[in-house]
Amino acid sequence: MRKKTLRDHRPVYVAGVGWHPYQKPSRTPYVQLGLTAVREALGDSGLEWRHVDSAYTATAMLGMAAGRPLYKHLGATGLPMVQVENASASGSTAFRLACHDVAAGTSDVSLVLGVDKMTGPGRVPSPTGVPSLAEKYVPPMAHFALLAAEYMHTYGATPEQLAAVAVKNYQNAALNPNAQRPRARTLEEVLAGPALAGDLTRLQCCPVGEGAAAVIVVSEDAIDELGLDRARCVRVVASVLRSEELYGAKSFDAELTRVTTELAYEQAGVGPDDLDLVELHDAFTIEELQYVEAMGLVGEGKAAAALEAGHFDRGGRVAVSTSGGLLGSGHPIGPTGVGQVGEITMQIRGEAGARQHEGARTGLAHMVGLGAVCAVHILQASEPQA
Repeated sequence: MRKKTLRDHRPVYVAGVGWHPYQKPSRTPYVQLGLTAVREALGDSGLEWRHVDSAYTATAMLGMAAGRPLYKHLGATGLPMVQVENASASGSTAFRLACHDVAAGTSDVSLVLGVDKMTGPGRVPSPTGVPSLAEKYVPPMAHFALLAAEYMHTYGATPEQLAAVAVKNYQNAALNPNAQRPRARTLEEVLAGPALAGDLTRLQCCPVGEGAAAVIVVSEDAIDELGLDRARCVRVVASVLRSEELYGAKSFDAELTRVTTELAYEQAGVGPDDLDLVELHDAFTIEELQYVEAMGLVGEGKAAAALEAGHFDRGGRVAVSTSGGLLGSGHPIGPTGVGQVGEITMQIRGEAGARQHEGARTGLAHMVGLGAVCAVHILQASEPQA
């Protein structure tokens, strides 16, 4: 039995975007972080809070009912609120829910807010009651260092090519006013260390901080009836969320990405050659190399050479992580996937300023949540540019 997709329902668009800059942990209340992003997104769209029919709040570290003390400052309108946690894919998952809400006709205007802030002394050990055999010995950075070592051994890539991912993304982050690490870095600086695991130095691992990102999802009815600027509304043409399967000895993050992206291409009616932009989950440099190959942007084992040739730069064949990615922008968890959608929206509108990738018409946003889930969205310009 054929399952319906986003494209089988009425069209949905991103009409507004906003941020509180990503930053190191601070004393700023999360309510202030979130309200800053929501108000900016509302202002960007030309909408008011009373127009919002539903709200989806993505967070991984704030505990339950985080939206209530935040939204009450905007007004108690009785709108349905949903809080979403799906690890690093929390924001992407909240965005998917809002898109389907609007596509189904349940809402005409839906807010997606990602907001997060570290709280408490630490996590509860083994909350499932099933201890991990390797948790103390293979933390995330060690896992990805092993993947990096395998990749370099298999394809002949070098530590310098691995580090070049970070160099590119820090150059982009230096042009992003919302980035946590807004400073360009040289290859020598990235390689200088300290090494945290294998060949992965500190600057090849993303920072986890705090911040907020918001987008407004709307229907065509809302665009017409509320007088929105259609030329600034970017259409969402694919939304796919998958969980892991059995992949044998292959990297499960990469294989999950491959399957999810292929489904997104099919849903959108595009292929990898149609993409102008990609925002992907580059928590560690090796991930970008693996994921661009899994997405079909380049052949297996060819990513390092393509990166070195400038194919993934702004102005290259497809611009990867114009925001600076997780490495440069930061990874505040809940907001990350929402911020990716915001960046692609800005690029397609031609409003990204100094980091603009000229001619951007189609962009893909990708997030992985603990390797267990993968979310891919594809956005396109809704009207020809003048």
